[in-house]
Amino acid sequence: MKVRIDEDLCAGHGRCYSLAPGVFDCDDLGRGTVIAEDVPESLRAQAELGAQNCPERAILVTED
Repeated sequence: MKVRIDEDLCAGHGRCYSLAPGVFDCDDLGRGTVIAEDVPESLRAQAELGAQNCPERAILVTED
């Protein structure tokens, strides 16, 4: 699975890195960043939870 954040859409609510700290982190402005683009199976649920809770739908989750 791959994850990316559309930086143009991210408003920095912080839900992704609060709910999925193994997948997401924040930059100096509080906007979400992806720790590792290729998400291991063990973090799949976290990645999906972070994406589902993004108010701007700025997180794209795709299968390899």
